[in-house]
Amino acid sequence: MTENCFPHFDVLAEARRVIVCERDGLSSLAETLNEAFVKALDLLANCAGKVILTGMGKSGHIGKKAAATFASTGMPSIFIHPAEASHGDLGMISEQDCVIALSNSGETRELSDLISYCHGQNIPLIAVTQNSNSHLARYATEVLLLPKCAEACSIKLAPSTSSTMMLALLDSLALTLHTAKGFTPKDFKRFHPGGKLGSALVCVRDIMVPKDKMPLVTEATVMSDVVVTMSQGRLGCVAVADSCGKLIGLITDGDLRRHMNSALLEKRASDVMTKNPKCIDKDDLAADALREMRTQKITALLVEDKDQNLVGLIDIHKCLNAGIDTAT
Repeated sequence: MTENCFPHFDVLAEARRVIVCERDGLSSLAETLNEAFVKALDLLANCAGKVILTGMGKSGHIGKKAAATFASTGMPSIFIHPAEASHGDLGMISEQDCVIALSNSGETRELSDLISYCHGQNIPLIAVTQNSNSHLARYATEVLLLPKCAEACSIKLAPSTSSTMMLALLDSLALTLHTAKGFTPKDFKRFHPGGKLGSALVCVRDIMVPKDKMPLVTEATVMSDVVVTMSQGRLGCVAVADSCGKLIGLITDGDLRRHMNSALLEKRASDVMTKNPKCIDKDDLAADALREMRTQKITALLVEDKDQNLVGLIDIHKCLNAGIDTAT
């Protein structure tokens, strides 16, 4: 067991104090939001170019995260370091862009050239600061004021409560904007195809076996031939159609096991198939298909379009190979 390095200090009490202090800061922020937020959102909504985030130190780190959030929710966005801006990167900012400058004090020296550039080029500038009388606030198009709350740091100096409020405010801007614009999970997937978030938004149609590639037999097919067709299809199942070509059932490897001791190979497909098999819509999430298969203890689902026409098949292995996870 690891020895307690601070036997005379209540670690958990201090940790809880920090969290409560930052929580109180967020509560104050929520209560003080006003019309300036609405106007700032309008500037972003009308931005024909990029959203530019900028800031020094902790504010800069928050700006980088905010730029990533804006970009992943449909708003082209980049972070520009204030010092680099003064050495050529101002050329990355166009008149179609909107700049969000972050500075708790509003007096960050490194922001001066960027502020002057935005002012001279009539580029919208949104300030996020605690100081309404600061240089940044005076030249900003809109000012989003952070409430003056004590830092959670025990010596009241390290940015903590203020940086948490700044991050939350920028999240609020980005997420309110994407909700107001009707941003959908499908839109999100376009910008985030990788990782668990991307796989959580994969649709059935993206990974299903299309109808023309599904293994198919007729209801009169003898099971010895059904087994061969199933083996060749490598899906662990075959669809069954009647004499008119209409789908009437599905035979899975589970059905084979259940009939193994009853002269299986002499039977017809109609004797073994599952009638009215489970179906799912092609536009449903693959995670929902996987969840349904696990719940029903089956290995495949037929796929339909909105008019209930058969368009394909999805099996549990397709889902797992695509990294689909029902817990996402």
